[in-house]
Amino acid sequence: MRILLDTCVIIDWFTDPKSLDSSVWDILNDPSNRLFVCSETPKELIVHFNNKDLLSKYWETAEEMLLAMKNEAMIDILPVTEATMFTYSRLMLNTEMNHRDPSDHVIISHAITEHLTLLSSDMKFPFYRDQGLDLIEY
Repeated sequence: MRILLDTCVIIDWFTDPKSLDSSVWDILNDPSNRLFVCSETPKELIVHFNNKDLLSKYWETAEEMLLAMKNEAMIDILPVTEATMFTYSRLMLNTEMNHRDPSDHVIISHAITEHLTLLSSDMKFPFYRDQGLDLIEY
């Protein structure tokens, strides 16, 4: 299975691994799964790091953090394509839950466009299933 990891998964994995339940670990550790992040996720992680958020307690540099994600966790970074931006332009937003996070919308659009299963704990994401999102919630 091709799994797109939401930013919250990466943060939990590296900063609070005990917060991930066994079903998430099964997905992350299954060698038949390929793990990806949208290029929007490293951007969000770098912002967190540069704001001296939680992530800066674990790595000395933002580059070191990204290398750990790529080399230790074996997560590939996928670029956002033109096709993803067209999906994003058509995405109906979850206004009922006031979902205004553009990074989330790009990640959701990326999963829909590339036919990736998105793994996330975000409670606002199930809304997008009707638009083609394949979602695993935890």
